Amino acid sequence: MEFKTTMIKYLGIALMSFLSFGINAKTNHTNHVTQVSQITNQAISPDGKIKVSVEGHSLKVSYCKRHMMDIQIGMDKAEFTPSFVATKPIVEDYEMLTGKKSHCTNQGTEYQLGNLQLRLFNDGLAFRYVINGLQNEKVPKEYTSYRIPEGMKRWMMEWTDAYESLYPEMTSHKMKPKRLFQGIELTTDGNVKRWGYPALLEPQKDCYVLISEANIERNQSASCLYNEGEQFKVTPAENDVKIHGNWHTPWRVLMIGKKEKIVESTLITDLSEPSKIKDTSWINPGVVSWIYWAYNHGSNDYAIIQKYVDMAKALQLPYVLIDAEWDQMKNGKTIEDVIRYAHEKGVKPMIWYNSSVGWTNGAPTPQFRLNKPEDREKEFAWCEKLGIAGVKIDFFSGDNQMNMEYCIDLLECAARHHLLVNFHGATIPRGWQRTYPNLMSTEAVYGAEWYNNVPTFTHEAACHNATLPFTRNVIGSMDYTPCAFSNSQHPHITTNAHELALTVLFESGLQHLADKPESYLTQPQEVQSFLSQLPSTWDETKMIKGDIGKNVIIARRKGKTWFVAGINGTDQNCIVKCCLNQKIKLSSIQEVTVFEDNSKEWKISKYKKIPSTFHERPYGGFVMVIQQG
Repeated sequence: MEFKTTMIKYLGIALMSFLSFGINAKTNHTNHVTQVSQITNQAISPDGKIKVSVEGHSLKVSYCKRHMMDIQIGMDKAEFTPSFVATKPIVEDYEMLTGKKSHCTNQGTEYQLGNLQLRLFNDGLAFRYVINGLQNEKVPKEYTSYRIPEGMKRWMMEWTDAYESLYPEMTSHKMKPKRLFQGIELTTDGNVKRWGYPALLEPQKDCYVLISEANIERNQSASCLYNEGEQFKVTPAENDVKIHGNWHTPWRVLMIGKKEKIVESTLITDLSEPSKIKDTSWINPGVVSWIYWAYNHGSNDYAIIQKYVDMAKALQLPYVLIDAEWDQMKNGKTIEDVIRYAHEKGVKPMIWYNSSVGWTNGAPTPQFRLNKPEDREKEFAWCEKLGIAGVKIDFFSGDNQMNMEYCIDLLECAARHHLLVNFHGATIPRGWQRTYPNLMSTEAVYGAEWYNNVPTFTHEAACHNATLPFTRNVIGSMDYTPCAFSNSQHPHITTNAHELALTVLFESGLQHLADKPESYLTQPQEVQSFLSQLPSTWDETKMIKGDIGKNVIIARRKGKTWFVAGINGTDQNCIVKCCLNQKIKLSSIQEVTVFEDNSKEWKISKYKKIPSTFHERPYGGFVMVIQQG
């Protein structure tokens, strides 16, 4: 009787939803409506390639008639119907100040399956649970899990509170941790059991699924994956808030398709709330001179800071980041002296803060200046008054609701005081760059900083670099801090051209250049000019070709200029064919500049047409700049 009552209720909702959907959709989406039934056992993407069917409490996902994923669904207080109800078309059309492309569009259909809301697009799907009428109650428990069978190829990272680890290629869930990072949890036999997003899978030959999450809002925590054998359970972090009224989970996201569709997808921001900042005219992404890497230390030496300000001026970079310990300035100077010097040189300063919710005991300062609302307002007002352009906030403590709420508070307060934001030691991007476009970048990556910490990165970096475009950088801006021609604490074996290519290959609204001034300023003038003209935002992104962990070529357009970057993640020489005309539209070409490795350091060539092949040395790469008429 209870099941019949539930079915009658949802059939009524289905009929009303469908009638509304049909009336609205016939006006603007006539072609799309023909693919949607009133009540159906199968949800279908607009292009017909992705299909989702229901079997009990399981979603079966296919792509081009090939099975891709089984998703177990469930949540306390949730009811599910045995059929989908198409409720409305989804049309996303918006501008981004950062990211892979400036103008983002996507179309799909929203379906209802009882308390499950599902959106299906050509590049993937997303679902969330919607629970109404809570009475001052804790968030219901979720039972979602993805089945990842043994033998399926995957690239997954063990969870850490700062998302700083590798994405090794595997075919089993049985993996020993790369290092005992904070937050890693192991099984009794020493294997990883807690995994971070994004998780890249290859369920079928040359067909991929990338699992992540989108649109974290207040009263929500972020989630990760815990596996029990082949079942990987979506497990939200701690959330002790009590909800009165209606509530929903963040979107559980699966990007689906060929590699290029995954790399080019904007599904994370498509699913996120529109911008809450009305006036964005003050938000200016750019390239940054960054002090920490070369010295493995913060920014309390006025003389060293001057060198990085001078480097930013020489290379025409808009920003310099004054890193940790600026509140303990040496040489009888203060942070005000540093800021004054930067402004005199025409460089905009940014400064670092400890979030003071993660590492505080023995950690760098300044600490505890942002935690209380009144202190945060005072500090950011002081920054605005002094002409500080942005803040880098570091050392968060994971994915729980407290951290998520704190990040939102920081973004909103920073926006009130016209400050750009860069989160470090923090969770991965989940779409905030659309909602709060003053968020320029997020670390959440095993990046160049790790040359300072352990020797591991020397031999892992090249393969890792050729994996990140398919994994971490897919979901949002990534502050890897690239392009080190010299060495810091531990050497790198990637070539100069490989390092230069990372500035294009890795997308970040603030692109921090890691190396020391004397390293950049002794490079050929063509390299210095390249860095001076380097965009940190893009109008268009295309993946040209790639083999995960081995090689990758990506093309990004800014205005009429295309920047093409390729790297070799292996220890073998290789000849790369670059068939751009099949992927991007090119008009009249004025000049093509190519940066490659030769037997010593650089081979820099200029052409009137695009070269068809490139020679990549072991751990090498190339950059090509195509100026169009």
